[in-house]
Amino acid sequence: MQYRLLKAFSFLICLLPHRMLLFLGKGIGILYYHLVAKERKRAIEQMRASLGNSEREAQALIKESFINMGRSFFEILYTPRLNKKNINFYVRPEGIERIKEALAEKKGVVILTGHIGNWEWLAASLALNDIPTTTIVKPQPNSQHTRILNEYREMVGVEVFARGTSELVAAARALKKGKILGFLADQDAGPGGAFIKFLGRTASTPLGPAVFARKFSSPVVPAFILRDSNGLHHLEVGEIMHCPHTENADDDLLSFTKQMTAIVERIIRENPTQWMWFQKRWNTSPEEQKIKHHVSGRRQS
Repeated sequence: MQYRLLKAFSFLICLLPHRMLLFLGKGIGILYYHLVAKERKRAIEQMRASLGNSEREAQALIKESFINMGRSFFEILYTPRLNKKNINFYVRPEGIERIKEALAEKKGVVILTGHIGNWEWLAASLALNDIPTTTIVKPQPNSQHTRILNEYREMVGVEVFARGTSELVAAARALKKGKILGFLADQDAGPGGAFIKFLGRTASTPLGPAVFARKFSSPVVPAFILRDSNGLHHLEVGEIMHCPHTENADDDLLSFTKQMTAIVERIIRENPTQWMWFQKRWNTSPEEQKIKHHVSGRRQS
């Protein structure tokens, strides 16, 4: 039932001009900011702990971040309107040639990104610019939401792998076939993650990007989507990176994960209103750390 309602709502949204989505998204974002006290409080507290700003400053920035999320919500429902002819109007593909350069190595490409801006349109931008795009996604708590998200991802040409053993094998094959594999690397990774500093505090950090990059000698390209003042977007693509490959796999993975995490952190600090501050990024404490597979068990400060 929810799927059908979302599809119907999406159909109506697609009848509107994009500038109307920005107006509606602002209203929904402000409303959500006032309604979800728990998430709002967590976002403000986490921003202040990370950036050291005042309560008033944090409130203003978090309110703006909710507005950006509201706009992204409407844009995701607007995804059926995207195509190869208009995608570069909505998302300027700055730096996309660097991803193509990395693809030329013929070892696949790991895309390093995070919950910054409208990350769904980041994938859409790459796919609609003829870059073979795949991603490993975490299922939403509501299966109906997961269904429509995956449908829209596939609609623009993104190949989706849900988290799980068989899907990880498929993702590995995608790299072997020379495709790109996107990772949202700013999530809490649980007891098996690498415990390193992120925005000033120790956080469990996913090792997936480093593991795949090292195992398949795939280049890593940091890529983020940022909203401009006119409501449209542009890509920010970093330099091509390669995971070290010494005799000590643990040190390689840890040092490279630190390097990548610093890049994600820099983008967030430079664009604080475009990150999802209320996510439980520091949910797993260092005391919960477990040694898992080839993951280093050393706690990092």
